[in-house]
Amino acid sequence: MSAYPHARYLKGAHDPSQFVPDTGREVAFAGRSNSGKSSAINAITQRHGLAKTSKTPGLTQLVNFFELAPGQRLVDLPGYGFAKVPRPVREHWRGLMDRYFRERDSLAALFLVMDVRRPLSDTDRQMLAFARACGRRAHLLLTKADKLSRSAGLTTLAHVRREVGEQATAQLFSATHRTGIDEARRALRQYLGAKEPGDGEPSPGQTNPAWG
Repeated sequence: MSAYPHARYLKGAHDPSQFVPDTGREVAFAGRSNSGKSSAINAITQRHGLAKTSKTPGLTQLVNFFELAPGQRLVDLPGYGFAKVPRPVREHWRGLMDRYFRERDSLAALFLVMDVRRPLSDTDRQMLAFARACGRRAHLLLTKADKLSRSAGLTTLAHVRREVGEQATAQLFSATHRTGIDEARRALRQYLGAKEPGDGEPSPGQTNPAWG
């Protein structure tokens, strides 16, 4: 049985005016366009096809809202890094993400998804810093852990944890081999049931990373 049997797609937003009502709690998923973000969402929710997967980077071009349970949402954010999209689209994404993180009171935490073979890119670091500046918790999913040996995966995980320190929690994850799914699901439930996040604003000069 699915961990979220009543999970359903609500809508995709191309503009902040199209965001769903800012009530309850939600957790956002972000990551590079080839990080396995959609596969991770589907594995954690146990809902095949809830988030659309594709071999073509940059498929997610909207802020997609999913209801997991009444008052609890998962938000799939546009991928960044390798998306081959025109500059005007990238600029639009930047503005959209800036508004989402600064103004969304129901946003409790960020799941930052990254390929364990290429963790903590400059853009990943920017995203982590931006989430922290906005007062949001962060959890790192080091996906595609099946592509490394167990020893290499644990070494990478230890390195990532040392680098991020108290900025975020981190874990190994593989949608293919179902590694870390229970751990990720516990983190998601914790954030969705957590106390409202503080009203944090980015410090002066802090901006969101270059989406797309």
